[in-house]
Amino acid sequence: MSHALTHSPAVLIVGASRGLGHAMAAEFLNKGWHVMGTVRAGGNRSLLHELADTHPDKIEVETLDINCPEQIRALRERLSGRTFDIVFVNAGTTNPDPTQTIGQVSTEDFVNLMITNALSPMRVVEGLSGLVPPPGLIGVMSSGQGSIADNESGQRELYRGSKAALNQFMRSFAARQAQTPRALLLVAPGWVRTDLGGPEGRLSIEESAPGVVNVLLSKLGRPGLEYLDYRGRTVRW
Repeated sequence: MSHALTHSPAVLIVGASRGLGHAMAAEFLNKGWHVMGTVRAGGNRSLLHELADTHPDKIEVETLDINCPEQIRALRERLSGRTFDIVFVNAGTTNPDPTQTIGQVSTEDFVNLMITNALSPMRVVEGLSGLVPPPGLIGVMSSGQGSIADNESGQRELYRGSKAALNQFMRSFAARQAQTPRALLLVAPGWVRTDLGGPEGRLSIEESAPGVVNVLLSKLGRPGLEYLDYRGRTVRW
């Protein structure tokens, strides 16, 4: 890790109920971090709740639906006075039929995915960035499919577009934060076998999540925005 923390480190993972978010929470826990993860209210008990049951002094569970701006504001108020070395936004989804071309996608599906994958994560970044003092890190889960330069095969067109939009918005946020000593990061976790990635994914959660966490840790103390994959390799914009 390039920046040595002098206190018990803490991370806030937005979207940690299952899949990669939950696996990242477990990985941070194993590395001695205090972890706060968010889940949406009203759902069944999640894997994160089970993790919190076994480590009540190290895991906190908060509720947040990133598509509800008032919930983002309420979480920010509840966390007033708290600080985190890392805030990482993991929430995101895909559209009901990822095989559709952009011309076939319904307006409703387009709006819903752009809100969930691009607008809402940036609202979280904007709303919670004050919880991260220098030289902490603010990160967002992107995708290699958000790379415009690397798109040579098409497919999953709406999903690609939503992640490309997320990347662009994060670039704008970074431009406004040009003088900050905080690190900013977009992560491509690889094609992972999750509910979102599907059963054909090349990577298991166990192969991707530790890499994502290590990339976050290695980015601490390195200001500026980078777009990296789960092995720490630069992804082309």
